[in-house]
Amino acid sequence: MSQRSKTAAEIQAMREGGTIIATIFEALKQRVKVGVSERDIDSWVDNEIKKYGAVATYKTPEVNFPSVICISVNDQVVHGIPTNYRFEKGDIASFDLVITYKGMKTDSAFSMVVGEEPVGVKKHLLSLTERSLYAGIDAIKGPVYTGDIGEAVEKVLSAGKLGIIRELVGHGVGHEMHQAPEIPNWGHKGTGVLLKAGDTIAIEPMATLGGERIKTEEDGWTISTRDGSLAAHFEHTVLVTEDGVEILTRL
Repeated sequence: MSQRSKTAAEIQAMREGGTIIATIFEALKQRVKVGVSERDIDSWVDNEIKKYGAVATYKTPEVNFPSVICISVNDQVVHGIPTNYRFEKGDIASFDLVITYKGMKTDSAFSMVVGEEPVGVKKHLLSLTERSLYAGIDAIKGPVYTGDIGEAVEKVLSAGKLGIIRELVGHGVGHEMHQAPEIPNWGHKGTGVLLKAGDTIAIEPMATLGGERIKTEEDGWTISTRDGSLAAHFEHTVLVTEDGVEILTRL
């Protein structure tokens, strides 16, 4: 299914929104420390979004999420609701944020280790998951099939012997938070939906140190690994161009 065309002004709004997310994330990385609570971070992000004149998309009727940002820790993959939990040294914390700016949505996520530099299996998980994101982005040389992106992501994760979350996928983004097409983190070149110049998508590999199976927690939102293994999540919103790709959610 093809996306609705965007005007130049709408694409520019997404660039500006992406810069806002990237700016918030750069400051957020410095605020995440041992002893800081998830709710502290949620409140701070809420204020930052408002400061930039944007809207927290998760809190709108489109989503009805309880908080402005998803915070997922350790075996939580995505959609974690911020609680009074205080970060501990060595936690893997993932942050996923969507904002609406001038009517357009942008979406981004990253994972980090709290209070120390990542080493060992945690470094392997984070570095390979992030590398797979950029492999997917690098597969876009202009109009491209979603299968080309998925294959590039899958190759990196499979080579690193990481679990690939197959029940969750990336997606189109722009006029809506989740729109066509789906962007799986696996696939085969030349298959899937053909993306054209002007399309905007969120590529978001999610990987684990264990298996691929996931479960939804009792809160109805938080998705965790079934085997309790650690998980990581990285995401960028990108624009397909005539001869390449533009990452909208980085400085």
